[in-house]
Amino acid sequence: MTGAAAPRPALAVGVGLRPGTPAAAVRALLDRVAAAHGLDLAGAVVATLDRRAAEPGLCDAVAPAVPHGYPAAALAAVAVPGPSARVAAATGTPSVAEAAALLAAGPGARLLVTRTVGDGVTLAVGVGSASGTAWTLADPAILGRRRGVGPGSPGDPRRDRARASGRGGSRTPSPSTPAGEERR
Repeated sequence: MTGAAAPRPALAVGVGLRPGTPAAAVRALLDRVAAAHGLDLAGAVVATLDRRAAEPGLCDAVAPAVPHGYPAAALAAVAVPGPSARVAAATGTPSVAEAAALLAAGPGARLLVTRTVGDGVTLAVGVGSASGTAWTLADPAILGRRRGVGPGSPGDPRRDRARASGRGGSRTPSPSTPAGEERR
């Protein structure tokens, strides 16, 4: 008997952009964020401010996906870590990218990638699940969506941070580790 598969988390890319931003600028930032965080964003939901959802540069950059637009009032109701008074003055909401990513990712969503700024475009990546459970990069369902990146593998940001801080990279026995086991 086969058990039911755990729900796959929903990855969502929130996009804020100026009118007329070219597709090349949007694509460059998508590629930069995906590479920096080891994410495969090809199947991600794309969301933005409703009046930017039909921007040619955005639509071309994310095709065949179709951007989903949220009204400014819906975006403004979402608590985000990086609200901006300048963005609020221009759009009616203190966050477009982070708020759109969280809304599109669904119940229990959290940000995997906070606001990242490019040339006329801003991105954030959120993750959620149909069950409303919050997900993290350590969850197997997310690691399965990352391009060949697993815990401790080259390109894993946790490994790279640990090595840079001098805390990682070796497996040595510790006096408190039982015989025959290694410390990670």
